[in-house]
Amino acid sequence: MAADDAHLLVVDDDERIRLLLRKFLTRVGFLVTLARDAAHARRILAGLDFDLIVLDVMMPGEDGLSLCRDLRHRIGTPVLLLTARGETEHRIAGLEAGADDYLPKPFEPKELLLRINAILRRAPLAEAQPIARTVLQLGPVRYDMAKGEMRQDEGLVRLTATESQLMRIFSARPHEPVTRSELVEELNRAGGQTQERAVDVQITRLRRKIEADPKQPRYLQTVRGSGYMLAPDQ
Repeated sequence: MAADDAHLLVVDDDERIRLLLRKFLTRVGFLVTLARDAAHARRILAGLDFDLIVLDVMMPGEDGLSLCRDLRHRIGTPVLLLTARGETEHRIAGLEAGADDYLPKPFEPKELLLRINAILRRAPLAEAQPIARTVLQLGPVRYDMAKGEMRQDEGLVRLTATESQLMRIFSARPHEPVTRSELVEELNRAGGQTQERAVDVQITRLRRKIEADPKQPRYLQTVRGSGYMLAPDQ
């Protein structure tokens, strides 16, 4: 499986590490979604399938071992555990919980990439797996992540190039705030020349195609001090 085809879920309670991992993994071609803890990861996994989960062990509340053990009973998604505790007994505990690999912190980004690629090469072929859920439900509106299409009832909702890029960004990070500066960076990486003020205008236009009441948005929310967040039904 090529990096361009793989969608990773990174679960870590340390925001700095989450953002660094997303920046690095996105740069090498992966689609990356972030979760801040086990509960957040469960909500995301209820609506999306992933090719691999990068999971921190030491988290407040439910730890990574517990989440890994539970997921292994329900889904076959490969899991790479990250932990600051690299002793043999802890590695064994992680593998016994069902992890496919175990990487102690601190680690070199290149080693993380090598391990991710090794796990993906060992993963079953896509045709032997259930079809991944890639459709987000936004009330009567459905957004197909794989096709980049939005539909309401049986009709196609036409999106501009910028609106399509915004949906691609938001759908990869459901229930997670995305700052205006991040949106500008992503849009300009795709060849645009967007400024933060223009992002607000594009969000307003996109809401008209998603929301029953664009002035009281339910799905494309404003997060005060943080930017915007897509909150699908699942």
